[in-house]
Amino acid sequence: MSERRRTHFGDTELPEDLQHVLRRARRLEWVTLAFLATAIALLYLVMGSSQAMKAAWLEDMLSLIPPIAFLVGARFAQVRPDRRYPFGRHRSVAVGHLLAGAALVTMGLFLVYDSGSALVKAEHPPIGTMRILGWTVWAGWPMVAVLAYTLVVPVILGRLKLPLAEQLHDKVLYADADMNKADWMTAAGAIVGVLGIGVGLWWLDGVMALLISASILRDGFGNITSAVAGLMDRTAQTVDMTEEHPLVRQVQDYLDSRPWIDRHHTRVRDMGHVFHVEVRFVPAGGRVDLARIDQTVEDLRAMDWKLDDITVAPVRSLREGETQTAR
Repeated sequence: MSERRRTHFGDTELPEDLQHVLRRARRLEWVTLAFLATAIALLYLVMGSSQAMKAAWLEDMLSLIPPIAFLVGARFAQVRPDRRYPFGRHRSVAVGHLLAGAALVTMGLFLVYDSGSALVKAEHPPIGTMRILGWTVWAGWPMVAVLAYTLVVPVILGRLKLPLAEQLHDKVLYADADMNKADWMTAAGAIVGVLGIGVGLWWLDGVMALLISASILRDGFGNITSAVAGLMDRTAQTVDMTEEHPLVRQVQDYLDSRPWIDRHHTRVRDMGHVFHVEVRFVPAGGRVDLARIDQTVEDLRAMDWKLDDITVAPVRSLREGETQTAR
């Protein structure tokens, strides 16, 4: 596959600086997968019967989903539109986002049940000793050491991914970065649970496992809410889904400034990385100038690389209830 093909989202070729951003994001996700593979293996080896350790191990297993979803979604999004998918495959990002959220919610609910049952039954998880390089040590110390490893690395990876997610407008990458940043709480909670067992506070392990489960559920519901909003064609939002994307207002301001447009109704929807823009306008004086329409499309495309598929259509009047901008 050529470099030119790899740096497209549908029909939109990424600017040179964003081609570098995309390559860096891919490298970070591969690094994340390699780190998670080591973390999962180490946690499994030292997990023992601690509920908090089990929850931390399962969360790391689930953390594999967002990086994989990003890599697969970004690959599918690059395929150009064809007869079967005339709008491109940008929605693959939202599908990956939704699947990741569903997996997190499912596992979160299971962990709440599993941890809560152990707490209600007053199960006392034992932590014995183990031989390391000829020394007999309390098995909790290797647990704490592995958890410390899983605490530091994700925070660093998350902070590196966040600005890339914003530049690429990739919600899966943003959700992955946000989860990475919050992973320190999971590891810290598991450490508290293990140390609680060590000092005789057996119930602290179950409580920490429940808190970790609640964190997984929060991430899952957040991912599902964001993905469903996108699939339902909500007005384009910022990558963190906290407000309307500034480009929506910029498009409307540009159209307001055209003296040959009397009124217009504009819709901007988020397809994944790029936006589709639909403009219906009533021409001033009732006369349509095709050259002006072509120029408008070009001006909007030049505004930002994310404005991908733009339709500007003249109409005699706007339907009742549509947003109207009067000159």
